Amino acid sequence: MRSLTTLLFLLCSISIWAQDGFEIKVEIDGYEESELYLAYYLGDKQYIQDTVARAKNGSFTFSGEEALPGGIYLVVMAPDNEFFQILIDENNQRFSVTTRIGAEQLEGTKFKDSQDNQDFYEYLVYLAEQRERGNELQAKIAEATDPARKSAAEEELGGLGDKVLAFQERFIEEHPNSLPSAIIKANLPTNFPDYQGTEEEINTQKWRWMQKHYFDNINLSDSRMLRTPFLFQRVEYFVQKLHVQHPDSIAIAVDFVLEQMRPAEDVFKFYLIHFLNFYAASKFVGMDAVYVHLVNKYYANGLAPWTDEEQLEKIIDNANRLEPLLIGKTAPDVRMQRRDGSTITLHQVESPYTVLYFWRYDCGHCKKSTPVLKEFYEKFKDRGIKIFAGCAKLRDEVPECWDYIDENGIGEWIHVVDPYGRSRFMSTYDLKSTPQIFILDENKQIISKRLGAEQLEDFFNRLLEQESQDGAAGE
Repeated sequence: MRSLTTLLFLLCSISIWAQDGFEIKVEIDGYEESELYLAYYLGDKQYIQDTVARAKNGSFTFSGEEALPGGIYLVVMAPDNEFFQILIDENNQRFSVTTRIGAEQLEGTKFKDSQDNQDFYEYLVYLAEQRERGNELQAKIAEATDPARKSAAEEELGGLGDKVLAFQERFIEEHPNSLPSAIIKANLPTNFPDYQGTEEEINTQKWRWMQKHYFDNINLSDSRMLRTPFLFQRVEYFVQKLHVQHPDSIAIAVDFVLEQMRPAEDVFKFYLIHFLNFYAASKFVGMDAVYVHLVNKYYANGLAPWTDEEQLEKIIDNANRLEPLLIGKTAPDVRMQRRDGSTITLHQVESPYTVLYFWRYDCGHCKKSTPVLKEFYEKFKDRGIKIFAGCAKLRDEVPECWDYIDENGIGEWIHVVDPYGRSRFMSTYDLKSTPQIFILDENKQIISKRLGAEQLEDFFNRLLEQESQDGAAGE
């Protein structure tokens, strides 16, 4: 048995099939507690579906008027949250199971009126037997002194994997479209083509092949896969590991997954919401571009009908505010006022690189960032980098901006204010908090943003070094 570490209550709604309800009777030899729980997998968590009390005859019965969505469920036991798994799908909603506490739980679990579950547990018993045999063979190999016996054990061990694979393929062939077959198929090993070349070339070819064929054995439009312990991990690996972590590459990966899921509304809904929230909250620079992409392609085009009108409006408005500030976009120009009353626009600053810095004198983080930025500027000002610093204060609070500048000896920067908010710089640059830093190239294109002042020196060292190398290569 395994331990269920976390049981959370469902916070989001996922559509369920309208059927004739479910009834699952459970008898557990050796279990003395008064309550039993039914839970299920969703994403990377587990959720409680139902809690029932022990009947007078010692059994527990989970039941409901609406059918359960298909997937792998967990029968969870108090007080340690140990559990065993059962399979449920559209045609497998009413059955009984008997099992026992202890080491023989797997072999001792039997089902009535659920051939899928009985088949699956027989398969699990078979895997356990082969695993035990594999362990025995490995021990023989480690202890063997006779070369012939060692060779025989190695040969048997080598064929054990082929034996298991043949069993799995036969099971899938004999039980087409069943949930056990779908689960077994989803976990089959990957067989790469026989590539030729250097090790690096072969690895690259395998990587490209995996990008195209990673989900060959998993039907992403099968709603039953949503409630399994492996789908979320597979999707995350595909997006996070098999693709370069650049917004354009990630957007392609996410689109591929979502398009495969489209026929299954509940799967599509869960993962679209997951991706939207994940990239909205991402701390990695530039990943807001994935959020904007998802909003523009799906939410703004009516492909998220579950979203209420007010929430949809907020999501689209947020994406519209973020889009002009994405890396690669030209920074919005703003006309600001200097200390002497003259005006200057951001785009009038002539510099190979401009650090756009929004701050407030009464902002605790700004008080920590400004001295670091001052130190950075002293090291890099001779390399043509300028700081366009906008104090995010209005009207009668503006004079204190100049006092702070004088007190901290940062007068060499290009300091600007907008006392009456005519430039709308706060909304234009989505200034929900300060400090905020944007890095612009000579054409005022955003090349990075949301950096901490302490990251600037390392960022520009790498940037200027690469610039120098590119220049040398071009000579």
